[in-house]
Amino acid sequence: MATRESNEQAGGTGRRALLGAAVLGASGPVLALGGTARAADARHGGGRGLKGLPVPTVVGHRGASGYRPEHTLGAYQLALDMGADIVEAGDLVPTRDGHLVCRHEPEIGGTTDVADHPEFAGRRTTKTLDGASVTGWFTEDFTLAELKRLRAVERIPANRPHNTLYDGRWEIPTFEEVLRWQDEQTRKRGKQVWIYPETKHPTYFRGLGLGLEERVAKLLRKHGKDRRNSPVVLQSFEPTGIQRLRRLVDNPLVVLLSGAGSRPWDFVESGDPRTVADLITPEGLEEIASYAQGIGPTLDLVIPRDAGGRLTEPTTLVRDAHRAGLILHPYTLRNENPFLPADFRKGTDPDAYGDVFGAYRAYFATGIDGVFTDNPDTGLLAREDFVNG
Repeated sequence: MATRESNEQAGGTGRRALLGAAVLGASGPVLALGGTARAADARHGGGRGLKGLPVPTVVGHRGASGYRPEHTLGAYQLALDMGADIVEAGDLVPTRDGHLVCRHEPEIGGTTDVADHPEFAGRRTTKTLDGASVTGWFTEDFTLAELKRLRAVERIPANRPHNTLYDGRWEIPTFEEVLRWQDEQTRKRGKQVWIYPETKHPTYFRGLGLGLEERVAKLLRKHGKDRRNSPVVLQSFEPTGIQRLRRLVDNPLVVLLSGAGSRPWDFVESGDPRTVADLITPEGLEEIASYAQGIGPTLDLVIPRDAGGRLTEPTTLVRDAHRAGLILHPYTLRNENPFLPADFRKGTDPDAYGDVFGAYRAYFATGIDGVFTDNPDTGLLAREDFVNG
């Protein structure tokens, strides 16, 4: 997902409170779930597309990024092992020579060891990305061969010190490698593996002559995954990027929505005065439904928080979106205290877990169709509890 998340950079140190062996095990209690999980397995595939997924769907956000450095094959693999229904693999950004790779942002100083490579010291620069000044190293300034010399590291080590144990273990995957990995995992597991890639900053990259949508479509067509029921859901914060994808492929499409007062960057560039608040009106949702199958709102659009960070009453967004025929996959639930609503935090340790199950129950009760989570194991356990009452 994107930098729009207000809790993305919460800091702190301390010892993580683990939720039992399920956190680090690749196949702990989650894989031992009962009827709900088996029924979910049976509903995967079968040509039903999004309607074949369990509700609420658990989406592994950048993989199992609560336990492994995000957007690595290790994080993706663990998300599947924990039982995630879909893996967000990955956030797509281009290289200088036109390949698509999986990184949270085009700036890779915080997610790779690029700063430790003296041969790339001269690539550090400052750019304006969607109106913001960003300093670091950018994927579009590297060839794929150069990026393959780097290794992934944990992006928020203050909150996830355990993840730093895996720094340097994995390289940056390409989108084509992810598509092949998806096929391999589908064969090994005997059920269809789903992925949920996002096109990052499409307007910015189109301005550099590195249009994302055409590259995504070309790879999906090459691998036979460009159809209505293909197990690849495409998402973007820019509605015009989703509209462009609609003309190129038949995949399920989702428009991501940030805070109500924000404007998609393609709207800013084109002079469209509308904000997200306009897009989530019944009329705005009807328009989105004319070219997409779902929305991915920030959780605060589903249940706002008060000045103290506590949950208030749900909005009408779930009801209004369903009336327009749209599914809702909000983002992002995380286990660590700083990322949870204040009413579900336990103590002040920033890398200790709060009452994440209580948070899941609150959001699931609104009728959302799924949720992005950094912790697929707790998401699956929460769904089991919620579905079974």
